[in-house]
Amino acid sequence: MQYKGSENFRHNQPERVGVLVTNLGTPDAPTPSALRRYLAEFLSDPRVVELPRPLWWLILHGIILRIRPKRSAAAYASVWQPEGSPLLIHTAQQAEGIREVLKKKYGPDIVVGFAMRYGNPSIPRVLDEMQQQGVRKLVVLPLYPQYSASTSASTFDAIAKNFSVRRWLPDLRFISHYPDYPPYIEAMARHIESHWSNHGRNQKLVLSYHGVPLKYLTKGDPYHCECHKTSRLLAERLGLTKAEYMTTFQSRFGKEEWLKPYTDETLKALPGQNVKSIDVFCPGFSSDCLETIEEIDEENRGYFMEAGGEGFSYITALNATPGHIDALIQLIEENLQGWQFPDNQPETLAYRQKLADEQKDAIYPDRKL
Repeated sequence: MQYKGSENFRHNQPERVGVLVTNLGTPDAPTPSALRRYLAEFLSDPRVVELPRPLWWLILHGIILRIRPKRSAAAYASVWQPEGSPLLIHTAQQAEGIREVLKKKYGPDIVVGFAMRYGNPSIPRVLDEMQQQGVRKLVVLPLYPQYSASTSASTFDAIAKNFSVRRWLPDLRFISHYPDYPPYIEAMARHIESHWSNHGRNQKLVLSYHGVPLKYLTKGDPYHCECHKTSRLLAERLGLTKAEYMTTFQSRFGKEEWLKPYTDETLKALPGQNVKSIDVFCPGFSSDCLETIEEIDEENRGYFMEAGGEGFSYITALNATPGHIDALIQLIEENLQGWQFPDNQPETLAYRQKLADEQKDAIYPDRKL
């Protein structure tokens, strides 16, 4: 097997610390062909759909990829921006916000990149770029506050698969979750309080998380528990009683049972329970995307209002707000602790190259390499 090395490797290349921020992913365009490529990659991941591979392959390629791309493309088209999908835009802005602060503190010895688990920019491509820049220590931060095998573990799989064919591996720290991280809770609370200050507060706060199949919970996935923990800590920080907030789960797919209560069914029922106005916030989504903009603020808003609701307010995701960037930087810096930054003094780099040249000349005295 040929292991992958760095192109044009030099022993006197400066060594750097890297921070890789990742998110779920996005199609390259709001078109059926782009959605077909994206969904094929996403739904082929065994972490996402835990069914026997031959059976699922037939379902995916025989039914889903023939029907769903056109429908999904129309939904993406409704939220697409000139710069691309909202998820791509916000993730890029988050990475840039982190980069600006860390560069000021650590200078050129730190590299910040972002990648998508599915679609572009891909994890392999960005890892290649970071290796070419001399990254020898790497912190990976998937922007999933609550751990699930279908998100955090899938990202680790992609990193591990890429590392398995590399010649030189960086030191690695992987942040698998942060559902109860105090700066994250505080950033959400201040974001919600700011919304209430500017737009008023409705009767109930609905905290909607992306759903997963119920069987994942019964098999030991902690996602359900971590979502409820985040909700509880956020409600406590906001001073809410149990009657003033609730946790729901959205975006279910297929016919099997997923985590309940379902967001759409809940919003259809609330007006009949004399809850006529609600605020909806999605703590598990670090960036606004199709699931928050189209599914929550359009589709589920419609369900609630058609059922007799009188007031519906969607509170945007944290995106690249200063409070969110500050929380993510604190989380990253806690995971940088104990790592010495590389010695990139000119004399050190020159000495490393001198040693390499001497060793090369000793082994291959008659060859130019």
